[in-house]
Amino acid sequence: MKRRNRNKSLRWGWRNKLIFLLVVYFFGFATAIYCLAPVPQNTGNQTGQRSFAEWALKSDEFATAFNQGLHKVINFGKSAALHTADFIKQEYIQREAQADS
Repeated sequence: MKRRNRNKSLRWGWRNKLIFLLVVYFFGFATAIYCLAPVPQNTGNQTGQRSFAEWALKSDEFATAFNQGLHKVINFGKSAALHTADFIKQEYIQREAQADS
């Protein structure tokens, strides 16, 4: 009794190795560009100079916007699920009617 395909998931063909190496090369190149890019000069508000109240206000605005967006996504998911359920019910009724005829 031979087990030849036992380690099939561990074997890499040359195509997989090439794709993996290209991805690693690309990420290394992107990291080098990110590290060597010049830092933009901010002439306006510095991060350290903002007051706590201003930071808290921006945080509250972000939390509110994020919460609204999350509720939109949840409502969209609910409506899509209801629409899909109705579609499946209609298809089931049609196929049941075709099978009876």
